[in-house]
Amino acid sequence: MTNEMKVTGHIQELVGNPTPLGLLGLAIVTLVASSQKLGITEGTAYVIPWAIFLGASAQFVAGLLDFKHNNTFGGTAFCAYGFFWFGVAMTWMTGNGTIGLNEAAIIDPKQLGFAFLGYLIFTLFMTVGAMGTNKVLFLIFFFIDFLFLGLSFSSLQIGDAHMWHEVAAYSELLVSIFSFYLAGATVLNVHYGYSVLPTGAPFGSFHRKSVAAKQKASIAA
Repeated sequence: MTNEMKVTGHIQELVGNPTPLGLLGLAIVTLVASSQKLGITEGTAYVIPWAIFLGASAQFVAGLLDFKHNNTFGGTAFCAYGFFWFGVAMTWMTGNGTIGLNEAAIIDPKQLGFAFLGYLIFTLFMTVGAMGTNKVLFLIFFFIDFLFLGLSFSSLQIGDAHMWHEVAAYSELLVSIFSFYLAGATVLNVHYGYSVLPTGAPFGSFHRKSVAAKQKASIAA
């Protein structure tokens, strides 16, 4: 036997918790965007920078760092919603005539409605995953569900478009409020090492089964 050590596995890069960064990006962009939907502000020109740098870039960076944490749920969520805001920003720039629009261009809002519908489907099963994290995160996903429901139905002109627009607007504002809270809670709880701001214990049968399976695997090992 030699004194050489055989190294197997992989090297884990140590990174901080990126969740507050992603949640801050979500909180800021939904706050600014909801002000436009609620009629408090007008136009989207000044919403675009916040959509690109906070809604898109901050969430995307947080998602990449979550993947380094081997957090498939967090990485998928932040990257997916980051790409969503990149798409929304480009849609607004197209509609404002900044890029790609000319007099012959035809804009069909129903195409955007199908994109919103796709994200509604995505968010529904991510909401199930959020149940196993904490209750505040579950509420964020719950209101994102209603945000995309309102955006989908208003864009596809299903039912009362004004009513669905209002549903989207108020849901987006609630997403912002809860995202601010969870961002602050995560920063303070991680920084001090104990629960400064409560986030609510995870719940749901999937979470309980997951915990039981991990415990069983730990005992077997």
